[in-house]
Amino acid sequence: MKEPIVVIVGRPNVGKSTLFNRLTKSTTSIVDDVSGVTRDRVYGDVEWNGKHFRLIDTGGYVPDSEDTFESAIREQVEIALDECDAILFIVDGRIGLTPFDKEIAGIIRRSSKLHYLLVNKSDTTALGVYKNDFYELGFEHIYDISALNGRNLGDFLDDLQNHLPFPDEKETPDYRLRLSIIGRPNVGKSSLTNALLGYDRSIVTNIPGTTRDSIDSVLKYYGEEIILVDTAGLRKKTKIKENIEFFASVRTYRALWDSDVAILLVDAELGIENQDQKIIQEAVRRRKGLIIAINKWDLIEKETNTARQFQIAVKEKVGMADYIPIITISALTKQRIYKLIDLAKKINEERKKKIPTSQLNDVLLPLIAATPPPATPTGKEVKIKYITQVGEHYPIFLFFANEHKFVPEHYRRFLERLIRENFGFEGVPMTISFKEK
Repeated sequence: MKEPIVVIVGRPNVGKSTLFNRLTKSTTSIVDDVSGVTRDRVYGDVEWNGKHFRLIDTGGYVPDSEDTFESAIREQVEIALDECDAILFIVDGRIGLTPFDKEIAGIIRRSSKLHYLLVNKSDTTALGVYKNDFYELGFEHIYDISALNGRNLGDFLDDLQNHLPFPDEKETPDYRLRLSIIGRPNVGKSSLTNALLGYDRSIVTNIPGTTRDSIDSVLKYYGEEIILVDTAGLRKKTKIKENIEFFASVRTYRALWDSDVAILLVDAELGIENQDQKIIQEAVRRRKGLIIAINKWDLIEKETNTARQFQIAVKEKVGMADYIPIITISALTKQRIYKLIDLAKKINEERKKKIPTSQLNDVLLPLIAATPPPATPTGKEVKIKYITQVGEHYPIFLFFANEHKFVPEHYRRFLERLIRENFGFEGVPMTISFKEK
């Protein structure tokens, strides 16, 4: 079972983004301690009393046009109810109950999904009386809160945590490779999925998914079961462009979060675009294995070095994530699609790989001594004394050093390159951390 997903909805200017920013500040994961990775503010993690859930903010996806924003929000709520485990409906206590609030409340209330009504801008106990205006909406869970100063958020989060479907820690772990095929719309995700599953349809089965009704498929590949994480399209039709983009990206990120290794599918004729770079950043931040697959390669006119030149251009765009393997494929002709599976299996093993501490130190310490970290601003020498690998699900390397707070970012990248040059980890993001010796 997967971490719950909670979506924030409401009219513009009721405080959705303020609440999102306050709740996601509670994330204290080592995977976030990485510079150079831009955080997409639409998605975040919330930790409360030792449990985690994903939080999604719809605040940035309301059209500018006043003619369409109400229908856009209505669609957002309807699709969010399909996609999430719980929905947070935020209203403005100072403005009071509006006819549009009543309409949205009706849509939410008729659903079977867990839902909360948060009466925002109730900054003091005296202002908490705003909540009384909203009882007529018939919500079971109503809280007068202040997203700005945090008033009553603790009580609300306690209640939410008690009702969310968190993964059962007693469940037997599933060690099968979870592989997702992600990317922008119309790059060929369904075609590739179908081509892979068509490899031997007689042994493909379906696993019922979460409460969101997603269905993961099982691909049996040379006797090994591999789970293809569901990346199905939207189940509800939508006319609003922003909603199509937003909820398509929700599906993409959800598949990424639920996988061990992701295949980012890119259209050969369009190349890497801005949304692809955001997906790469999220994969790095989540420390997921990653492959970039250039699809529709059969449509490209080729010369001797076409593939090589294309790969160089892609590597320039991915920047520091140049350790991600790039492969050209065609889902239509099935060109190299099974090489993708072999590569995904290899990357999954690389994520789990542990380098013995003695080997790490024997190989890296002489190289570090030859190119030591720069001195501190006061001229003191920074010495790395010892290296060890930790982390269960992805590689984390701890470097024990004096004055470690003065090690610059470019030297961290140098250490990462040393590790990759000597020990591999193709397609695997890693964490470089320092501790006092």
